[in-house]
Amino acid sequence: MKIAIATADGAVSPHFGHCPEFTLALVENGQIKQMETVPSPGHQPGALPEFLAKLGVSIIIAGGMGPRAQELFQAKDIETIIGAEGPVMEVVEAYLAGNLQVGEDACDHGHECD
Repeated sequence: MKIAIATADGAVSPHFGHCPEFTLALVENGQIKQMETVPSPGHQPGALPEFLAKLGVSIIIAGGMGPRAQELFQAKDIETIIGAEGPVMEVVEAYLAGNLQVGEDACDHGHECD
């Protein structure tokens, strides 16, 4: 499986659609086999789910994501995990260990967020 983490300054970005990059973690048999960072192609509504799907992503982790983006990921059979925070490596390791703690959607605060 391939996990994409919306990333800003080495940590989970609070706003998926505005993150400067994505950290991609290739996971096999519960172990991280490869990690790479790819720049975000920019914020264009609806484009990021297509971009990440073409990269083979099956899970996206972010601090916050608007409902439209969540629906577009669901349509591509990509699981969304929202409300994560912290350093990217710690978040991936916690997810793989089954103990990732998530809080509220960082985009659920009264303004539009993609």
